[in-house]
Amino acid sequence: MSVSPAPITIVPVQNEGELFQALAIREVVFIEEQSVPESLERDAEDATAFHVLAMKGKHAVGTGRLWQLPAPPPGAQGAWGRIGRMAVLSSDRKAGVGARLLEALEAEARRRRLDGILLHAQLSAMEFYKRHGYEASGAVFEEAGMPHLEMKKLL
Repeated sequence: MSVSPAPITIVPVQNEGELFQALAIREVVFIEEQSVPESLERDAEDATAFHVLAMKGKHAVGTGRLWQLPAPPPGAQGAWGRIGRMAVLSSDRKAGVGARLLEALEAEARRRRLDGILLHAQLSAMEFYKRHGYEASGAVFEEAGMPHLEMKKLL
């Protein structure tokens, strides 16, 4: 008899303990795996952003966050949000967890009546975001020691 894996659920972070779970996932993915300095990985947006967790049973395996930008990006109008700090533990990558996180953050952006979303995609993740309707904008730039590309999506 085989045991089926626990289903993935996406839940909003509702308390400090859940935020610490999100930060722990980011520590593993960004600080340990990708060697991003902690001083760059953590920022003031953590305190006010809308965070989600991907839960596999009782264990958090992924996270992401959304916050509203103070002004739309150049050439855009309306209210825009930014998605960032999307991270999935290596054991759960390639299982659709990132897509589920992105969908939940986009749903929250729509609930907040945002007109679009901006993000900084690592070049290695660019195709993932393209599959979800994001378009590249501008030239490649370095962020946290890695090449990134700004991407946008109208909602």
